[in-house]
Amino acid sequence: MSSHLLLTAAVEAEHHIPVVAPTGADGVFSLLWLIIALPLFGAAVLLLGGKYTDKWGHYLGAGLPIGSFVISLICFFSVLGRDDADRQVSQHLFDWIQTGGLDIGMDLLYDPLSAMFLLLITGVGSLIHVYSIGYMAHDPRRRRFFGYLNLFVAAMLMLVLSENYVGLFLGWEGVGLASYLLIGFWQHKPSAAAAAKKAFVINRVGDMGMALAIFLMFVTFGTLSFSGISAAVSAGDAIGALDESTLNWIGVLLLIGACGKSAQVPLQAWLLDAMEGPTPVSALIHAATMVTAGVYLITRSNFIFELAPTAQTAVVIVATVTLLWGAILGCAKDDIKKGLAGSTMSQIGYMMLGAGLGVAGYAFAIFHLLTHGFFKANMFLGAGSVMHAMDDDVDMRHYGGLQKLLPVTFLTFAMGYLAIIGFPGFSGFFSKDKIIEVALTENLLVGLCALLGAGITGFYMTRMMLLTFFTKQRWEDGVHPHESPAVMTVPLIVLAALSVLGGVMLAGDWIVDFLSPVVGHAAHEEPPLPAIVITLIVVLVVGVGVALAFLLFQRRDVPREAPTDVSFVTKAARADLYGDAINDGLVVRPTGQLVTALVASDRGVVDGAFTGGATVVGGIGQGLRRLQTGYVRSYALSVLGGALILVLTLVAVNL
Repeated sequence: MSSHLLLTAAVEAEHHIPVVAPTGADGVFSLLWLIIALPLFGAAVLLLGGKYTDKWGHYLGAGLPIGSFVISLICFFSVLGRDDADRQVSQHLFDWIQTGGLDIGMDLLYDPLSAMFLLLITGVGSLIHVYSIGYMAHDPRRRRFFGYLNLFVAAMLMLVLSENYVGLFLGWEGVGLASYLLIGFWQHKPSAAAAAKKAFVINRVGDMGMALAIFLMFVTFGTLSFSGISAAVSAGDAIGALDESTLNWIGVLLLIGACGKSAQVPLQAWLLDAMEGPTPVSALIHAATMVTAGVYLITRSNFIFELAPTAQTAVVIVATVTLLWGAILGCAKDDIKKGLAGSTMSQIGYMMLGAGLGVAGYAFAIFHLLTHGFFKANMFLGAGSVMHAMDDDVDMRHYGGLQKLLPVTFLTFAMGYLAIIGFPGFSGFFSKDKIIEVALTENLLVGLCALLGAGITGFYMTRMMLLTFFTKQRWEDGVHPHESPAVMTVPLIVLAALSVLGGVMLAGDWIVDFLSPVVGHAAHEEPPLPAIVITLIVVLVVGVGVALAFLLFQRRDVPREAPTDVSFVTKAARADLYGDAINDGLVVRPTGQLVTALVASDRGVVDGAFTGGATVVGGIGQGLRRLQTGYVRSYALSVLGGALILVLTLVAVNL
């Protein structure tokens, strides 16, 4: 069915998927462009200003995201008092792409979903910028680092504020570029350079899926705006004119893109290596922003997935595998940042699971995304504070007994720990438990896997707490642990408070109601057990994981070096469950062999057809050149020989 007919029918169709035409920007919403422009301006000044900005560039870099946060906060409070239909505001900046049937504007969309992301990106991002002033104080390239941070924030804001998939893709690629620059910031380290390249290449695989999905959407619907596609899909569903297989292909391709950015299986191998970047990068990219882009993409595209059951099932499968995969990795890592990275992979899996469960889970996926941004940024920055105290040593087996020496870092990290394991009253208790409850309601097997993941989370996070802040001291002589300066600890305190209080957003199902204009409102379904019983079971399972960690690490001496006589599971987890080996076997080596074969064919067949002809002609030329000696006697002999051949030929013909 043509996109024109679908869009026409949308006017009269009743939509079970929210389709709200955004209103024009007025008042404070006319400043939406400034939210992106401020950090983008900072990136331009810091990266182009050179050494003249070295002395004050980091202050400019930290101040501009705060300005974006203030505008985002004003917009948020301005939209709270509006009705559902008035919570979506668009701003047209300029005509961007106009060719053939493609007409794309540089348009911004402010709605409940983008509002949540703006507060997270600019709020947590600003705290990370402030923290970086102290963390990068002695780095000679600090000004450039802040330029890259600003570029990343601007790209992420473009991603979540765009009103169409092309603008989203612009921010998507900008985030990829900035993450490459930040992960490889210390490029003098071969491991950092390799990690940046690995992240860039794997993300390009996901980006191909994203690009193909955009192409297919344009061919199918004739538009790339969110409201246009949503209206077309709803109208087609209402009159029975949808091609489900096309929607499934679009959904699967979008999922591939989401897997790349959000480090979901099978495109997860880059995340742990990316910890080679400075710790603020890990907090910004791998806790609060970039890795959540895939969750945003799936949630924003809910109008596709709600009518693409195969693609939606694929999201659930990928999410379930990833939440367990990341949790297992977290159990075996001694590098504190890689342990947190495995945890991030697992927690993003929970968010993807919520998004894959449809209308019943979208709001809880975003809720957990927000709380995770608080407590995981808190713990990443806390890990940086520990590293600062331990001369940049990242091995938890070299820590121990730091709770009294680093009191602020310990208390704030503990708040994040209690939040992520889901301790009652902390933010993770409210957000993650709701996803598990929905999963148990929708699919018992998936729900049990999510429940198991919660128990493993309790184990590996307790292991991290014990190895770092408790157990006996294991650092070498000459190391003098000390608390970080206030410029680093104040952001930790703010994030710790958010880790504790973030759960209040669920009070009275507020976030569900707030997001309903974008993701819809699900009919209430009774879970297999009463909600309070499910909550008690989750707490009990987490408690088992915590107790097991105490038995294995608190009551035993922890060796300074990792033991080698371990189980196969531990060896596999230390090797990232052989993710790199699988990629090498299934992709890298076959691709390399294919390229080698193609090069050999090109040289042997294509080049041979041309060089072979040239060789023959050259050989003939070489032979003829030998006949041109310059001696008269040679030429006379040639004439005589030729005449003789001619006479003999005539005689033979006349016989």
